[in-house]
Amino acid sequence: MNWVNKRKLPAIEAIKHNRQQCHDIDNLWNTLYSTFNTALYCQVDIEVLDEIIDKPTSYWPPFSKKEFRIAIANYNNASTPGPDKLL
Repeated sequence: MNWVNKRKLPAIEAIKHNRQQCHDIDNLWNTLYSTFNTALYCQVDIEVLDEIIDKPTSYWPPFSKKEFRIAIANYNNASTPGPDKLL
């Protein structure tokens, strides 16, 4: 089973707030809480949404639950660790 072997983890950077890294859950929670409260009453310019180009609505032909189950049956497997079943 190749997926159980050791893997080299990607380099990551900790979340920083006021130039301090958040290493424990309390520090992270306080950072998220203060960030939310800072942005809570800020004005938002919704005119940026006017720049979004309207796209036509896609048409989906009707299909049954049985057709859907048959279509995704090939994707239900145990090739990855953890719960990967679609149905």
